Amino acid sequence: MLHIVAAAAQDESFIDKYDNLFTAIGTLLLGGALIYIIDRFLVRRATKLASAVTGGDGLSRDATTRLRFARRAIEAVIAIIVIASALSEFSSLDRVGRTILASGAITAAVVGFASRQTLANAIAGIVMAIVQPIRIGDLVTFEGETGTVEDVSLTYTWLRTGSDARLIVPNERLAAGVLRNDSIRSSTVALEVTVWLTPDADETTALEVLAALDDVRDARVSDITETAVAVLVAGPPVATSERLAREADLRAAALRALREAGVRRAGSG
Repeated sequence: MLHIVAAAAQDESFIDKYDNLFTAIGTLLLGGALIYIIDRFLVRRATKLASAVTGGDGLSRDATTRLRFARRAIEAVIAIIVIASALSEFSSLDRVGRTILASGAITAAVVGFASRQTLANAIAGIVMAIVQPIRIGDLVTFEGETGTVEDVSLTYTWLRTGSDARLIVPNERLAAGVLRNDSIRSSTVALEVTVWLTPDADETTALEVLAALDDVRDARVSDITETAVAVLVAGPPVATSERLAREADLRAAALRALREAGVRRAGSG
């Protein structure tokens, strides 16, 4: 009988000793489940509304971009609250947890001083999600790099280039820079490629040869430098998703035609 009482006392003391730890783990698990449930609810609700409005065509680019950003913002807020609640279960960290929960301004000042760049990217991401200069699926050109917007996260935007590489751009830099969006107002974009000729090349022959190519709408001299002459070749409008591939085909056809016509190209030797 004494052994049973002693064992019960030991069990009770073990539970009491690690009660805060169990509570903190339970809080984290509950927070993770809450994030998952809210995420699934938002996706299903948005898909249902989109089906009712568009007749089953799915979410638009605008809605997809806003939904993805909203999901991540809500998840980040819940995660911060859950972690703060878990920390408050430990007496040594109680003050930290209470500070995070009760004084968002002080926490923002402390964290912001150490991570200004990260917060700047997050704020820029919020502005981009509201204004939407770019949307998921748009074909954009930024600082000479062209790609399709694959994802817009809280801090970074992911672009998929024509070679299937990934260009990761900080949101602050993207929001402050000048970018070209070929999908923002129209589902099609005109083809435009530039070929370079040597200064002593026969530009008249080059323009005639290029204008005679299939699907070429215009060929004209667009720039002249000391070392080369730029000729702009314009093709017909195509879907934005096909632009990179069609521009590559048009550029190859233009270079082939110039080579066959004997027109000297810059850099061809």
